[in-house]
Amino acid sequence: MSDEITLDGMKIAPAVLDTIVTMAVESVEGVACSSSGHGIGGLVNRAAGKAVEFSLNDEGEVSVAVHVTAVYGTPLMEIGEKVKAEVADAIKSQVGAGVAAVDVFIDGIEFPA
Repeated sequence: MSDEITLDGMKIAPAVLDTIVTMAVESVEGVACSSSGHGIGGLVNRAAGKAVEFSLNDEGEVSVAVHVTAVYGTPLMEIGEKVKAEVADAIKSQVGAGVAAVDVFIDGIEFPA
């Protein structure tokens, strides 16, 4: 999404939402990083390699799709649930918008060095 997002008369640059979501995602234990969908994970994320995607519904609620790389050994379902909760909380508290959905795509696993 390249245009500003309008929520309750306030215009927000997509980069601002991207930063809020990325910081929320990367605060979750077990997430190595927000992934850009390159490499094998890119087969799943075909949306121009974006790690975070947004859309608004008719009620002005935000839907978010987040692509992440998990740390090996961390339960993936646990990561997904924590990412959903952190992202929804960050959008509600920092933007003041309702959240319709947070979809989490685990595109890869990072192994310890």
